[in-house]
Amino acid sequence: MADWQVISGSVTAPRGYRAAGITAGLKPSGLPDLALIVSDVEAIAAGVFTTSVVRAAPIDYCRQRLQAKHSARAILCNAGQANAATGDQGWADALESAQLLGEALNIDPESILLASTGVIGQRIKMDALRAGIPKLVAAASETGGDAAAGAIITTDLVPKSIALETMIDGRPVRMGGIAKGSGMIHPNMATMLSFVTCDAAVSTSLWQEMLSRAADKSFNQITVDGDTSTNDTLMALANGQSRTPAITEMGADAEKLEAMLTEVCQYLAKAIARDGEGATCLIEVQVSGAHTDEDARKVARTIAGSSLAKSAVFGRDPNWGRIAAAAGRAGVHFDQQDLRIQLGDFLLMENGQPLPFDRKAASNYLKTAAAGAYLKEDTVLISVSIGNGSGSGKAWGCDLSYDYVKINAEYTT
Repeated sequence: MADWQVISGSVTAPRGYRAAGITAGLKPSGLPDLALIVSDVEAIAAGVFTTSVVRAAPIDYCRQRLQAKHSARAILCNAGQANAATGDQGWADALESAQLLGEALNIDPESILLASTGVIGQRIKMDALRAGIPKLVAAASETGGDAAAGAIITTDLVPKSIALETMIDGRPVRMGGIAKGSGMIHPNMATMLSFVTCDAAVSTSLWQEMLSRAADKSFNQITVDGDTSTNDTLMALANGQSRTPAITEMGADAEKLEAMLTEVCQYLAKAIARDGEGATCLIEVQVSGAHTDEDARKVARTIAGSSLAKSAVFGRDPNWGRIAAAAGRAGVHFDQQDLRIQLGDFLLMENGQPLPFDRKAASNYLKTAAAGAYLKEDTVLISVSIGNGSGSGKAWGCDLSYDYVKINAEYTT
């Protein structure tokens, strides 16, 4: 049994947070496009960012801020323009965005973190942003988490949010998260943004370590199309408003908090993978028997990211050979005589030998998943074992449909 319960409220479920999402006129569609998360007090802040050397201005801005100061009061996110590959003017726009929000909130601009998503090479529409920030601040409330989740999305079909509560030292501790992502999703983060809030008190170094480990088990284990973005951002705030004792080192309380953080990140990661552009189902790959967890995660990522395997799932074709081929090219050594592959309840290969199976029933399993309830019954499970080691890992992806090409072929036109 999980040591927490799901609650409502998203990023405003933890104590001491407000949020908002408004339409500022940044998106041509006229949909919500400007989001704010603000803590009533200074919060410990941690971040994990894109590995791309072509980075959006907010990435460099946040890295600098978090190196100089491991805390923050607010996160500002715009959707519509990525503010990536925008040169010196994009950097100036980022600085002005923080300055404007600092003035509106009456806080130090250095306590503000930034994120952007949208078309690469386009600057933020600063006139719309300048006019929108006062409205955004005025709209911030303790029930604004869902509005914020809706304002950070681009090609996503649905907003993504979750909130959990656990007990530490006899008091409730809450954590909430929102995310966006639908395309250009690949390990090393990927066109995704995610913001997590928590009301526990945690030391700066421990909070960063927890977030990095949670990212490795969640956002770095999802893939949609093999592309990595300029804007990938995961940021987490912990403001201590639960009034529980400060967690400064690993122990029972720290393990409980990290497990909840990992659960939040994994839920949001799976929601991103399921919402992959044109996707009809979520694919979960479970790998066991590896020498190390990292080896297992690497094999799982490779299978989840295989265009051939993803296409077979979309075609409802139980073509296990594509799974075997992906496992073999993952860069992890194993004896092919130890390979075991299972699709749902259908055992397809064992001890490196193909097995007879009901192909029609296996195809129907894939069809049923595609028709299943969102993030409940819409998951295709691929289980792979590569030996007798203790290493295990999971990765998540989605099927590759005709619509993926259509969506991305017409992205700016």
